[in-house]
Amino acid sequence: MKNWINRFLSGSDEKGAQTEASAGRDDAHEAKERAHGQTAEINAVYYRWLTASAGRSVSAEIQQKILDEVRGMTTSPGEAEGLVPRVPGLIPRLLDTLRDDGASTADLSRMVAQDLVLAADVIREANTAYYQVSNPIQTIEAAIMMLGQNGLRMLLTRVAFRSIIKTQPEGFVRHAGSHIWGQSEKCAFAAALVAPGLSAGVFESYLAGLMQNVGFIVALRVAERECQNGKVPGSSEFGATLLACGRDLSASIARHWDFPEAVAEAIENVGDPGDTGLAKALSVGDRLAKLRVLLDADVLAEDDELVTEGLTDFQRRCLGKLYNLEG
Repeated sequence: MKNWINRFLSGSDEKGAQTEASAGRDDAHEAKERAHGQTAEINAVYYRWLTASAGRSVSAEIQQKILDEVRGMTTSPGEAEGLVPRVPGLIPRLLDTLRDDGASTADLSRMVAQDLVLAADVIREANTAYYQVSNPIQTIEAAIMMLGQNGLRMLLTRVAFRSIIKTQPEGFVRHAGSHIWGQSEKCAFAAALVAPGLSAGVFESYLAGLMQNVGFIVALRVAERECQNGKVPGSSEFGATLLACGRDLSASIARHWDFPEAVAEAIENVGDPGDTGLAKALSVGDRLAKLRVLLDADVLAEDDELVTEGLTDFQRRCLGKLYNLEG
């Protein structure tokens, strides 16, 4: 910057400044291309790992049939409802209540008590090491007071999506569902961590992280149905396209379920987030979560270039926080 000012003050023409600006644009373009390449490679490694036990060589015709069916669901998301459970009705009502500043802890407690599994999850969450309680919390009302509004919103959302992603019929998708749920949970947590630095909402980033894989689960079920015998296409190129189609379907389902439009847009744009803070938070969260999953599975080493390059110091610390993350 100082050299540029000196040239300006010495009466230099604009050519030098234009050359410098052009070089800066070239550097930014190169960095963006490198980031895209790393993301594509991470996705390829992740898909190969996820489908290792079920991946098989499949004809181009069958691959195209799968992709066409998933893309068709993107324009008609109601068709996907037979392949993925809907968010339990109690969850949206609770989230709506949490937006009401006049809602009391007693009101929330009564709603949570309607679902015994949810009530147990709320009390269990309040007693985790994160909240550092001195005496065990035993009532729903005390647990809600400990969690706070944002903590309760995140917990409710996690409980809802766990039933969507993790609970699948028998077959490959049931096995893969546990792994995809782990990646989703890590993605949501990481996106929420980086959100403030990107001017994105913490809860919206968390919600987008949990929502983005719903379409991918549907896409895998379509693939398994077309390939039969618990198999899916194992090609990395196919996997990259299926992941992208799955994200588009997730965004479409999010709109079908009346989720905030900003969340649907972030999921749609995660591959090329541009200047949108929420899409950037989701993109970073997705990358960190996949890296963490692959590290924990010993697919990648700590010194792999995919791990050591392209992350800020803060993002590396976030990657560390995802180690053995449990919901």
